[in-house]
Amino acid sequence: MIPVTSVRSLPEAYALLRDRPQGLRVLAGGTDFMVAVNARLGLDRIGHVLDIWRLQELRGISFTAGVLQIASLTTYSELMRSPEVVRHFPALSAVSREVGAWAIQNRGTLGGNVCNASPAGDSLPILLAADARLLLGGPRGERVVPAHEFFLGYRKTALGADELLLRIDLPVVEGARLVYRKVGTRKAQSISRTIVAVRATAGGGALREVRIGAGCVAPVPVRCRAAERAAEQGGDVRRALESDIKPIDDLRATAVYRSRVTGNVLLRLLEGLRA
Repeated sequence: MIPVTSVRSLPEAYALLRDRPQGLRVLAGGTDFMVAVNARLGLDRIGHVLDIWRLQELRGISFTAGVLQIASLTTYSELMRSPEVVRHFPALSAVSREVGAWAIQNRGTLGGNVCNASPAGDSLPILLAADARLLLGGPRGERVVPAHEFFLGYRKTALGADELLLRIDLPVVEGARLVYRKVGTRKAQSISRTIVAVRATAGGGALREVRIGAGCVAPVPVRCRAAERAAEQGGDVRRALESDIKPIDDLRATAVYRSRVTGNVLLRLLEGLRA
């Protein structure tokens, strides 16, 4: 049997993290972790489970000094219902409705989606486009990591072995709009073939402060910086995007399809923001 420690406070969690048991895994909503366990995938690499589901310190949504603060155990259902999220980041509320069925939405957490670091994570392009900041904490203290520096490789992150993701901070940019488009194999409960999010401020037919996040087009969710510059400067956005993304062939789509559709989606989102 794999030992499980269920904690009710951050000091309790930090005490276990300080000891760093061999093969420690953190369990939040469990919508990915338990699937892997039931399929007996990687069980030999799990030596101890830290269950943080009952940590009330990691729950709640607030708006303070122009920043929407979302605690890491906030579920998709809570993101959908939160007046603050709907008001300031409606795209994040909307994309939460596209994550699985009700059971997943009621149990899955935003922090879990971030730490799972799947390139197909539906919320992640939105967080990148929003210039999200991630508050990490552990026995050594707390630190802030920008979302664009958090994803290091395929399912690899900047989270230390003795750290937890505590909170996601989303700064509100006055006058900016954030939009997204997910393309899947069907209309509901679908894993993305590609997903694109864009935030920008429009004026006089031009776009300023453009931020573009994309998923399913690289080993990690990516900020598309070349495409951002092209969108601001009136350049060839589609060509610039090609230098930002590295799509692959898999069971859901080909690399050619992903490249072409991602470009199409991005151009339409940008045009909509200019209107």
